[in-house]
Amino acid sequence: MAEQPAVNRQVLGSNPSQGAGFSQTSIRLISYSHTMINSFKSQSISMRILRIWLGVTWIYAGWVKASDAGFLKQGSPTYIGTQLAAYASQSPIGSILNHFVEHALIVGIFVMLSEFAIGIATLTYVAPSMAAFGGLTMSIGLWLSSSFHSSPYFLASDTAYAVLWAAYFFSITKTNSRKRGKVDVNLDRRGVMRGAAVAAGAILASIAGKSFATTSAPMNTAANKAGKKIVKLASLKVGGTKNFIAASGAPAVLFRTKNGVFAYSAICTHQGCTVDYSAQYKALLCPCHGAMYDPFSDAKVLSGPTNRPLDKVKVAVSGDWIVQA
Repeated sequence: MAEQPAVNRQVLGSNPSQGAGFSQTSIRLISYSHTMINSFKSQSISMRILRIWLGVTWIYAGWVKASDAGFLKQGSPTYIGTQLAAYASQSPIGSILNHFVEHALIVGIFVMLSEFAIGIATLTYVAPSMAAFGGLTMSIGLWLSSSFHSSPYFLASDTAYAVLWAAYFFSITKTNSRKRGKVDVNLDRRGVMRGAAVAAGAILASIAGKSFATTSAPMNTAANKAGKKIVKLASLKVGGTKNFIAASGAPAVLFRTKNGVFAYSAICTHQGCTVDYSAQYKALLCPCHGAMYDPFSDAKVLSGPTNRPLDKVKVAVSGDWIVQA
């Protein structure tokens, strides 16, 4: 018993040869490691598999975005704003997504960091209930945004991930309720420090991903856009319009007049919101800031906070179909 205080002093950094800060950090790391290992031991094999799969997948999702040089760069085929605009054209929450397009850079950073944080927290078991709920919310949001119209429904991976996160979340909350009678979200000093460590890990992972960033290959190359069928010619009467998704993944608007067919990108050149055709004004209108474009005059700007016309999308008639040329 007489030797115990000396050992404790050495561990806590009283020994002059050790720094107190280093010892405290080491103790915390060991504590976190034990917590993570014990959490795995206390879970069933099925829960371990589920936890590892979800955690690794979310970290990988964040890494894909961080290592994509075009994800946060306007004009890139994989730019988050372009993706949001494409989703908005066919999503049941399109009006919300159109609002997000105005702040695409912030949304992109938030999504990337959230994916890293959720994945890291899931694997390390830091605020596991909150992490699982975040994964569930994100999966539902992705389903409503990008795969709501997938048919049959099981082809949409977002729904599958939503179910996986829901199962994991309710399993965790049931276990924690049995142990402590509440959801496992600690706001004490240790809990805050662990949360800060997860946030720091997400930021460092994003920075690391950027150091490996590569330029995305163009999505609208001739190989993948030529001949893409849009609609049957007979189905689009003279004077009619049709919204469609171009081969690049961006929303577009097709017009048919007595002189032929033509199309424009539906992404506003101001801040990337999705424009719609108004038969009343015979113009393409942006719902965000009021930009107006004349589709019958090369989509030139009629009014609004931009001076650049909409981008053209090449289309042609091929047999019975209107195709992307």
